Amino acid sequence: MQIGIPDDAGPLVAATPSAVGRLCALGYDVVVTEGAGAAAGLPDDDYRDAGALVVSDPAVAWESDVVVATVVPDDVTERMRPGSTLVARLAPAAHPERVRALAERGITALALDAVPRISRAQSLDVLSVLSNVAGYRAVVEAAAEYSGMFGGQVTAAGSTRPATVFVIGAGVAGLAALGAATALGARVRAFDVRPEVAEQIESMGAEFVSEPEAQQQISADGYAAPLTEEQLAAALRLYTREAAAADIVITTALVRGTAPTTLTAEAVAAMRPGSVVVDLAAPGGGNCELTVPGERVLSGNGVVVLGYTDLPARMPRHTSELYGTAVANLLTLLTPAKDGEARLDLDDVVQRGITVARGGEVLWPPPAVQVSAAPAAPATPPTDTAPGATGKAPARPRPAWLDGALAVAAAVLGGLAVAASPAETVGHITVLALAIVVGFYVIRSVTHALHTPLMSQTNAVSGIILVGALLQIGSSSLLVTVLATIAAAVASINVFGGFLVTRRMLRMFRKADDGGGAVGAGATGSNGAAGAARSTGATGVAGTTEGSV
Repeated sequence: MQIGIPDDAGPLVAATPSAVGRLCALGYDVVVTEGAGAAAGLPDDDYRDAGALVVSDPAVAWESDVVVATVVPDDVTERMRPGSTLVARLAPAAHPERVRALAERGITALALDAVPRISRAQSLDVLSVLSNVAGYRAVVEAAAEYSGMFGGQVTAAGSTRPATVFVIGAGVAGLAALGAATALGARVRAFDVRPEVAEQIESMGAEFVSEPEAQQQISADGYAAPLTEEQLAAALRLYTREAAAADIVITTALVRGTAPTTLTAEAVAAMRPGSVVVDLAAPGGGNCELTVPGERVLSGNGVVVLGYTDLPARMPRHTSELYGTAVANLLTLLTPAKDGEARLDLDDVVQRGITVARGGEVLWPPPAVQVSAAPAAPATPPTDTAPGATGKAPARPRPAWLDGALAVAAAVLGGLAVAASPAETVGHITVLALAIVVGFYVIRSVTHALHTPLMSQTNAVSGIILVGALLQIGSSSLLVTVLATIAAAVASINVFGGFLVTRRMLRMFRKADDGGGAVGAGATGSNGAAGAARSTGATGVAGTTEGSV
């Protein structure tokens, strides 16, 4: 089958050369329209090197068996032939007439913006990709409009305070904005109506604003449930109070394409002159009452309100790269045999969820997929403890005083042993006890993320044990020789193991051309990694459960 990559109306392209290479490896013939990636800094020669055929006639790409696009033109049904497949953002809920036209034309339509919000589908979730980039770009736009610096500065002439950033919503875009603003040194605060995301917000270095009266649990489909009138009133009071104290406000609340009002005109009027509001929900009408989609608005009191709807397109290179990766992941799912033939399995909830038209039928909306991000209830232990249930009487818990008595007895015996020991032995025992106590508190005070690098380096101290053991191996006492041999073996394991662990860790952060392995595989392979989340705001887990952009 032939896959066509047309020159979309905009700076984005549906597949980068790296994505084209993956498609060719699946057995497809890839056709790319000349200049399709020029706006993203991707020359045609790179596509040729990846195995694609670059054509000057756009019709060749549109008449392919599978067409992958970022923007769907109004005359898409006229450009594509019946029986072909369209992979793009189709907004089926907002444009049902487009879905009907595709079905009547006999085109199979796969909507990349209708991916079910489940963990298995994260690698195909284009909405999360675009939201992630939009959240990052929102901070860039705010920094350009803001008249001060995000990070506080200390100079010989004095100091400046850091900017205060308030983010409404901790979805994919919100977390990306948190990460970018924190990286610039701002004081970041955030609120979400779902209290379970507090940990995610704090993991990004931001402060979670708690307001129990304005929060509720998520619904079964992974989105935030609608607020009651009381919750909505409490939330609006919170937004007004936080916005008045902030320099930058970033709103991200967009639920199923609808943008609820989170920032009223009165709230903007209470903000300081020179403050900036970036409304990421502008494509859905905007969270701020002063937002004009696609425009920059200056309020009467000097507050800048940005309602740009093309934030991902303002970073075309990386947006196209991530978009193309999602496309390649989808085609990999559709081509299990890697024979260049796409096979759609409607029994798969992921493939069924994105299929909006097939065989002349409209398949939108798809069957509901229940997604609950609420933590599972802990298993309750059995309450039937009667002797007849198991045939045995339940074991009695050990009384607390017994533990104390045992500890006192052990301390007394240890003291007597020390008192009866020679003076030099007492010194050795004292050093050992201090080493145990100091080592315990040192290791306990270090964060878990640093345990491996800490131990891989400090285990080299075992070399001291190794040297002492080697000196005792030649002892005339058989017991001393045996103990020294065991100590030497264990210390050797610690020493060599520590250096091996250190070498492996350093190789993860070495570039591929240095022979140390690719950085991407070790550093950003998981969206849950703290470093990746802090630098990019990417939270694949967040993308599956949140109701914001």
